Amino acid sequence: MGPGGPPPLPVPSAHMPGQPEPIPPPTPDMPGQPEPIPPPAPNMPGQPEPTPPAGLLVERLRSLHLEMVDAVLAGDGLERVAELAAGAAGGPVAIVIPRLGTAVLAPEGEEGALAWVERYVADRLKDRPARVPDGLAAEAPISAGDEIVGSVVLLRGGAPDAVAPEAAEFLHLAAVASLTEVAIAEAKDEVERNLRGSVIEDLRSREAHIDATEVVRRAARLGCDLSGGAVVLCAELTTDRPRHVVATIAGEVAGALAQHLDGRVYALVPAPPDAEAPGEEALASARRVATRLQRHGTVGVSSFYSDPSELPRALQEAELVLEVLRQSDAPIAQDIGTGTYRLLFRVLASHPEEVRSFYEDTVAPIVKYDDQYGTDLVGTLASYLEQNCNMNATAAAIYAHRHTVAYRLDRVKELTRLDPMQSEDRERLGLGLKAYRIIAPRLPK
Repeated sequence: MGPGGPPPLPVPSAHMPGQPEPIPPPTPDMPGQPEPIPPPAPNMPGQPEPTPPAGLLVERLRSLHLEMVDAVLAGDGLERVAELAAGAAGGPVAIVIPRLGTAVLAPEGEEGALAWVERYVADRLKDRPARVPDGLAAEAPISAGDEIVGSVVLLRGGAPDAVAPEAAEFLHLAAVASLTEVAIAEAKDEVERNLRGSVIEDLRSREAHIDATEVVRRAARLGCDLSGGAVVLCAELTTDRPRHVVATIAGEVAGALAQHLDGRVYALVPAPPDAEAPGEEALASARRVATRLQRHGTVGVSSFYSDPSELPRALQEAELVLEVLRQSDAPIAQDIGTGTYRLLFRVLASHPEEVRSFYEDTVAPIVKYDDQYGTDLVGTLASYLEQNCNMNATAAAIYAHRHTVAYRLDRVKELTRLDPMQSEDRERLGLGLKAYRIIAPRLPK
């Protein structure tokens, strides 16, 4: 002890009874010890939200599902559904439904990406080999029962860790909402098909009197203006894709009304209301469509009928043309839409007995003679008229001697009482041949 003061207290070298354990100073991690837990840091920009508890996730999924379905029912379309899915999943989302012709991407601006997604989905739906593209992060099928009608695809975009852990759930919700859009679209199509079918069915009924005003009104509800008349198409298909044919007609001619009925596709091609020559333009449009449809089957085209009350006759005329093209082996396909043939078809549609009578009064005897004796008077007469009544050219065309041609023409004169050498009789015989060609499918075999 120093002079003038108390001695210093000793420093305890051990824990005294009753005192709390002292807190040791921090020391470096010893081997085998766990790493210290760092304090939580705020989310960095671009990172997904941390996985919420199960209850919160279910509520979020339910809320997102309702928002997507509301968007569909409100008419906002699949664009809004894709936008909602992209916002939740943390990356660009594409929705592709080939059946509806729909392909959307959110956010916009990657048309190239949408193009390869469309190809990929189309190949998958057609069971064609399809390599999964590198830019595809996840996908959810849009299924109606056992049929897959489209797909919701999440693309890789931005940081790899930006995709939400629940992305698959969000894509599934978008697929369910997309299926609702499919159901709505197909319900609308069914209603329109029924309306189109009822209009065309009424015209096919060929009732003695048709309420033209009512037909025009009903067609107008479907965007088809028949007030100025129309041309009718009738197609018998060799394809199993009648919907594609109907869509082709609708896409080719604005305002056309087409429907698949009883194995055939019927279409009303209206006259353009403001055209200088509406009939000619309607015929041109109808023939253009018929040319496009030839690879899908045989197509008959009627004349232009300006009076809507005569549209049943137009439809019957188109059916007659179709029958002739299907069953006749005569080379008339190029000429059947114009000139004398067209006139005969119009008469046949309204007064079939007159065409049959004209046939009986002209070439029917030589048709029956050929059938009975296996000769070819009809073919010889047709070739003679086609060769401008040149005997030598006719002989060369049918591979016969000119004397054989002369003999056969004499038999034609004897049986029909019409002389192929006389101008007036020759015209009647030529018209009789045309009448025969268009009624031949209806003659008894």
